[in-house]
Amino acid sequence: MTASFTNKRTNLYIFLSAVFLTNALIAEIIGVKIFSVETLLGTKPAHIHLFGDFILDFNLTAGALIWPFVFITSDIINEYFGKAGVRRISFLTAGFVGFSFLIIFAVTMLPPAQFWLDVNAKDAFGQPININNAFQMIFRQGLGIIIGSLTAFLIGQILDVYVFHSLRKITGNRKIWLRATGSTLVSQLVDSFVVLGIAFYIFGNWSLTQVIAVGIINYIYKAASAIILTPLLYVAHHFIDRYLGKEHAEELVNESAMSSFM
Repeated sequence: MTASFTNKRTNLYIFLSAVFLTNALIAEIIGVKIFSVETLLGTKPAHIHLFGDFILDFNLTAGALIWPFVFITSDIINEYFGKAGVRRISFLTAGFVGFSFLIIFAVTMLPPAQFWLDVNAKDAFGQPININNAFQMIFRQGLGIIIGSLTAFLIGQILDVYVFHSLRKITGNRKIWLRATGSTLVSQLVDSFVVLGIAFYIFGNWSLTQVIAVGIINYIYKAASAIILTPLLYVAHHFIDRYLGKEHAEELVNESAMSSFM
């Protein structure tokens, strides 16, 4: 193994890990905003009837826009660096996300400067606001949401690794679309319900019916995104193979594949 290839492999892992960590952290922070998919697309509300009179529209957290790219990056790391590579960055990411929330919580407790309150006393339409309260409401997520999100993230990642390599034992290095998309579909099925169950059923006041109904809507979006974004895996493969060199890239993939049989 040449020094040049070793350096490129290390740089590739650092880059992919940075993309994974950054997207996961952004998704967690912006996840407090709920947006309407129907309004975004200019269509009528879906008004999906689930469990009798329970009606749902396609309302998603803003973080849902970013999570599919986290899944794709995870699959790429899995393909080239195996179980150990994904687990390492997954636990590091969970730790950094937890640390970020601690810092954000501490910052929201700092006393605001009076001039900051005065300068931001009104919004763009002249309506009075309390900028400090707005800052706290946006950035300080509930403990249940944080615990639920981090727990679901880790369970989802561990399950994704297991399913990915289980499918790899069947397909070998062929059909990356099957093991990547298949692992995401399975892991996010669990993730979608775990985060809601912990955040809003155990720590909140949702009924089990609400958790299941909203979880179904969230999963429909995640499943559709996983399928639609599958071509990005092949695009990433193309550029990684060019960067490492075809022979070295195959060597790394084979090394990762061997780890799945251990």
